[in-house]
Amino acid sequence: MQGKTAIITGGGSGFGRETALKLAQKEANICVVDLSKEHGEETVNLCKETGVDAIFVEADVSKVEDVKRYVSETMKHFGKIDMFFNNAGISGSGVRTLECSEEEFEKIIDVNLKGAFYGLKYVVNEMLKTGGGSIVNTASLGGVVGMPTLGPYSATKHGIIGLTKTIAGEYGRENIRINAIAPGTNETPMVKAFPADAIKAMADAVPMGRLGQPHEVGNVVAFLLSDEASYIHGAVISIDGGSAAL
Repeated sequence: MQGKTAIITGGGSGFGRETALKLAQKEANICVVDLSKEHGEETVNLCKETGVDAIFVEADVSKVEDVKRYVSETMKHFGKIDMFFNNAGISGSGVRTLECSEEEFEKIIDVNLKGAFYGLKYVVNEMLKTGGGSIVNTASLGGVVGMPTLGPYSATKHGIIGLTKTIAGEYGRENIRINAIAPGTNETPMVKAFPADAIKAMADAVPMGRLGQPHEVGNVVAFLLSDEASYIHGAVISIDGGSAAL
């Protein structure tokens, strides 16, 4: 990956940060995109400690002008986009699907599905100019199975899987390789804030008997973005400790 450039949305924490660090360790240059300037710049500084070049772009992925800007700033700084981790997203308030407000439903669609689509549209456009690239979209266990109390979130993640498979069929011959990951419950800062008994219940529900770790997701994403995964295309990779098998 030496000298290649990656854009990572939602790169300020969680899967995004872990992937950014993994790619930086492999000598890729990084554009970190996040709504949080503080967290995004922290990731950039950690990447720079490995000796690579890294920049931060503050952006709301649900706004097409922000997406165009993070793409244009990456091209201006690095001159190309070789890899794209299309990762930014939100979950929801955790009510039954039909009790969700119209406003919340629209917001989740805007960030998770429209944001992913906008990123694909404008990143692929640049990749085509420079000979292709590799993309990983963040779906979810909730994109493979139904997820009670997270209906809008689950709908968007099913949609991301649909986009992934369709674009794989449309652009594979132009050297655009695209896959999706479907993570289960991971020990993220948000989950760590839950009561201990709730965390235990979540872990007990996983066939492996534990929650995932963000770096375990980052390892898979880095592999899928790399040339080592050169014949993996249009796939959905579950990273869920066996939960989708239940």
